[in-house]
Amino acid sequence: MSIPDGPSATVSVRVVPRSSKEGVAGFEGGVVRIRLNAPAVEGKANEALVRFLAKAVGVPRSRITLVTGERGRSKIVRVAGVTREALMAALGL
Repeated sequence: MSIPDGPSATVSVRVVPRSSKEGVAGFEGGVVRIRLNAPAVEGKANEALVRFLAKAVGVPRSRITLVTGERGRSKIVRVAGVTREALMAALGL
């Protein structure tokens, strides 16, 4: 898979799985907290995170890459095709 040319933004994310309400829960210490309905089993939370970010930012899921944290709650995510400022604005931060 190739990454499109142009800007890309990297953000640190802390996932809160099995939350009753999905959405951005805050920004502290350079980390975006995101609540997800999905459980943290068999990659379901990762899939939900990619789906949530794609919808929030308005980019295809293929432009979102999980850089680190595939098995933990703390993750680093790269979004191709947007600047960091645009990403943070799309998340309401």
